[in-house]
Amino acid sequence: MSKLEGISVKVPLVYDSTDGPYKLNKTIEAVMKQNLKMVLLTNPGERIFEPDFGVGLHGFLFENISDDLLDRIAERIKDQVATYLTNIRLVSIDFTTSDENTSLGHNEIQTSIRYAILPFNSSSTLTITSSTTT
Repeated sequence: MSKLEGISVKVPLVYDSTDGPYKLNKTIEAVMKQNLKMVLLTNPGERIFEPDFGVGLHGFLFENISDDLLDRIAERIKDQVATYLTNIRLVSIDFTTSDENTSLGHNEIQTSIRYAILPFNSSSTLTITSSTTT
């Protein structure tokens, strides 16, 4: 059995005897989704030598949820993608709170980002539920 070639290591690192030693992303779509997720979840100042990198999505949850806050988060996402992920075009950014979805806790926000991968004719959606308890 031959090993499949990979493009990048899948994060979080998981041991995988097939890919060995770690599981790999094998498509551009998987790499782009992982990169977008890393931009969203990394706190500004957390990445060495890139103090402006990251949206810090979880950090916003300690503020009162309002339309103004959601607009600020959306702008931060747009700025970060334009700066660090120039091969992604954002199609839409949607937020869901516990007011709209009762399965979400009072301190949770669900962020859904629909995006296209340039220059490929490919699109996908990344959904992250953020909570002050995670």
